[in-house]
Amino acid sequence: MHTTDKTVLEHIEHLVAEEKKLYAQGEMTDAERERLATINVELDRCWDLLRQRRALREFGRNPDEAEVRPAKIVENYKG
Repeated sequence: MHTTDKTVLEHIEHLVAEEKKLYAQGEMTDAERERLATINVELDRCWDLLRQRRALREFGRNPDEAEVRPAKIVENYKG
């Protein structure tokens, strides 16, 4: 499937909806807490991809050059 800003945003929306559902139920099982952690990492990776695409476009490059970076890299960013 071809990645576009729209497809990345749709995936983010899906993950956020799942995250909200998990939080709304209150107490979570270990598996649900693990899923929540996975969602948070995936959200970080999606936001990173979207920022890459926007930066490439801003500088006149093809946004399709952006790549999903490994979680290890995205999660170790210093703000």
